[in-house]
Amino acid sequence: MGATEFDLATSLLAILPEIALTVLAILVLGLDLYLPKSQVRTVAYVAGVGLGLIAALPLIVWPGSPATPEGLYWGGMIRHDVLSQIFKVMVLLAAAITCLMSVDVKGVGHRGEFYLIVIVSTLGMTLLASSADLIMAFLALETTSIPLYLLAAFKRSDQKSVESGVKYFLFGAFASAIMLYGLSLLYGFTGQTNLYLIAAQLTSEAFANNPIPVLAALVMIIVGFGFKISAVPFHFWTPDVYEGAPTPVTAFLSVASKAASFALLVRFLVAVFPLSLVIGDASIHNFWVQLMAASAVVSMTLGNVVALAQRNIKRLLAYSSIAQAGYTLIGVAALQSASDVVQAQAVASVGFYMFMYVFTNLLSFAVVILFSEATGSETIADLAGLSRRSPWLALMMTIGLLSLAGVPPTAGFFGKFFVFNAAVQADLTWLAVVGVLNAIIGLYYYLVVVKVMYVDRSEDEDKPIPVSRPYAWVLAITSIVVIVLGTIGAQTVFDWAVRSAGSLFL
Repeated sequence: MGATEFDLATSLLAILPEIALTVLAILVLGLDLYLPKSQVRTVAYVAGVGLGLIAALPLIVWPGSPATPEGLYWGGMIRHDVLSQIFKVMVLLAAAITCLMSVDVKGVGHRGEFYLIVIVSTLGMTLLASSADLIMAFLALETTSIPLYLLAAFKRSDQKSVESGVKYFLFGAFASAIMLYGLSLLYGFTGQTNLYLIAAQLTSEAFANNPIPVLAALVMIIVGFGFKISAVPFHFWTPDVYEGAPTPVTAFLSVASKAASFALLVRFLVAVFPLSLVIGDASIHNFWVQLMAASAVVSMTLGNVVALAQRNIKRLLAYSSIAQAGYTLIGVAALQSASDVVQAQAVASVGFYMFMYVFTNLLSFAVVILFSEATGSETIADLAGLSRRSPWLALMMTIGLLSLAGVPPTAGFFGKFFVFNAAVQADLTWLAVVGVLNAIIGLYYYLVVVKVMYVDRSEDEDKPIPVSRPYAWVLAITSIVVIVLGTIGAQTVFDWAVRSAGSLFL
């Protein structure tokens, strides 16, 4: 399938969010240069509100409309479809909320360049969600990653922040190099860089009886994806980086980067290694499905088990993030089914899980930021008495933790239900059972934090924790979305995601 030809106006509309992000980045840079330091909060508000408004653009230039038909644009580099637009909305909203959460954070909130770097990274993520070419995919990955390395080490006076940035950079560079080598092998084998053309070339006589080179390239590429989504065994950077990075950066990194990476992972696997691809006696599709299933099991298990021993709330959420990646990989593994209906449900379950995870994790981290800024502590034991110091904050944190655990009536319950159901429909019942058992383990350490907030006593219970207006908006928006997605909105959103999943399969 070659690149679809569209006129310039239509092609520009297909990348309208990216154009708007570029304009916003220039505006934020100009404001940071010319506004006095006393008005830096203005930069934060412009960045946050601007990103929130840009999040509406993917809905305006919806694929299938006469102005922006679904298809490949810009020489096949970009695919404009429903799946890409959904994930663009996710990362843009995550970036907007991150900017608002950063306003009052010491060493971050009053530095305008912070918001510029967030916007640049977000630009990379939106391109990542719609990449349909090996070159664009790698450029988008690096545009996403390099600003994140800077953000992780943004507090130069904090040794932990600098250390986390260096670790993240070293691990990231190593994973990117391996992934790039795998991508270059695919290009060398096929002479194609477009994702939708590679599979056809892989069925040529050159690989009729020798699938090993293709499998080797696939494994190298999955190493790169595994690093981005914090899947075991490529998770080693996650706890240290999450703990050391400024908390708003940790929140942004944990949701936006993961969501965009899952968007590309699903597109890449379905387009390049479809069900019909058989080389010799080897089904490449079955190989990566089993790889995803194995990674899901070890990620869930290790993440949940190690989280039991954590005493720092950010490290606990780091191992929780590893486990959440494992749950999401169940949906990816469910793509093994030959049924179009089940495959659509699998893709939709991944999309829904990421959507609910974005808001759930941002809600939890917003409370962590407020608490750590007020007390200077990130220790779980120091959350004692939070329900008496700030009842609303304790309630918000409880909603976030229960959603991560998958307890109704929160979004996390339906997130887990949909991925487990997709696995059962794809004849991976054993994987769904492992997921349920892991969810039970996860419930324990989440409830321990809830118990500390509501039952344990503290000498500081008479000291309230202030909540500024930006944080009040963040807490309200994220908590409402988590509850709505866990009640009246769950099936509606999932059905919409199922219908949109068809755009992934050509």
